Amino acid sequence: MYTITLKKGEEKRILAGHPWVYANEVVKIDGYDEQGSIAKVQGHDGRIIGYGYINHKSKIIVRLLTRDETPIDKTLFFNRVKQANDYRLSLGYSNNYRVVFGESDLLPGLIIDKYADYLSVQFLSLGMEVRKTMIVEILVEIFKPKGIYERSDVSVRSKEGLEEVKGILYGEVPQIVTIEENGIKLDIDIINGQKTGYFLDQKENRDNLKYYVKDKTVLDCFSNVGGFSLCASKYGASEVTAVDVSKDAIATVRKNAEINGFTNIKALQADVFEQLRLYKNERQKFDVIILDPPAFTKSKDTVKAGYHGYRDINMLALKQINKGGYLITCSCSQHLSINLFLDMIKESVAATGVNAQLVELRTQGKDHATLIGSDEALYLKVAVLHII
Repeated sequence: MYTITLKKGEEKRILAGHPWVYANEVVKIDGYDEQGSIAKVQGHDGRIIGYGYINHKSKIIVRLLTRDETPIDKTLFFNRVKQANDYRLSLGYSNNYRVVFGESDLLPGLIIDKYADYLSVQFLSLGMEVRKTMIVEILVEIFKPKGIYERSDVSVRSKEGLEEVKGILYGEVPQIVTIEENGIKLDIDIINGQKTGYFLDQKENRDNLKYYVKDKTVLDCFSNVGGFSLCASKYGASEVTAVDVSKDAIATVRKNAEINGFTNIKALQADVFEQLRLYKNERQKFDVIILDPPAFTKSKDTVKAGYHGYRDINMLALKQINKGGYLITCSCSQHLSINLFLDMIKESVAATGVNAQLVELRTQGKDHATLIGSDEALYLKVAVLHII
């Protein structure tokens, strides 16, 4: 077993709850073992900080699993997956939800999402990669799914020295799975869809539209497969327009609208920035605009450019909202902090000269709960503005 000794004072952040040990925090490494094996982490004074799996190829050299001498074996992983799932079940989740949210569920680098009778998983760290067979066995025992599909086709794996991979790990998995969210049926593409197939983290925020859309005209920007659009229609919007640059996403919006019998949803394939400018030129406004863009900043180096991107799209949207209407604006970038997000909103409102009230400030769903001390997991911000 490796023994990792931290530099003096570096244990403070970890003792406050953060589960990562960075390579530049280490003063000495003793012993030898396989990469991905369990290593002991101790403070400069020899005090035990915890145990986790090691990867010399990563800047995160150790991801902690325990803070004590608890054996790290199959039983530990089984109990943590079951505990994570039991928590979701206790909140009423059933058909589709995030089962395991990595570090936040004390399973660093593991994502498990449930879509009806199927599971979609991501192994984002070497420590989880080498335990893949064991994890699949645990999932089969707990969930008895019809199939498990791996969606480890994400660039973050390269930081762990891993290649991007995807494919069936157990059973059979169809490309399209029908789920039920907020009383609405949706076709989800597990194999090629966004993330593990769908943006589960916005479930409660989509349902929250019930307070704002009745008898309103709604513009759903960056609509993906139509989660917000469908909820808007369900909750009485007079007319809904879904806009996304993806041809496949727009085709799925139309199909999902048809499945649910919604006839007031118009799906439009277009660049959102260009379409908002077109609406401005045509003097077409909406009662409610939803902005759920992709992350405009994915690293600390691009925060400034991403900030301007969010500001620009919010300014365009604010100009196209009728007085008395609402802007529901989101950011899914962990690098745009809540404070920066609010600053961006303040600048956007000031620049457009509108009067706006902050009605709600929301975050990701309860199945994406965040571990205190690990701010990276608190990534989704959603603000509801009332234009007065």
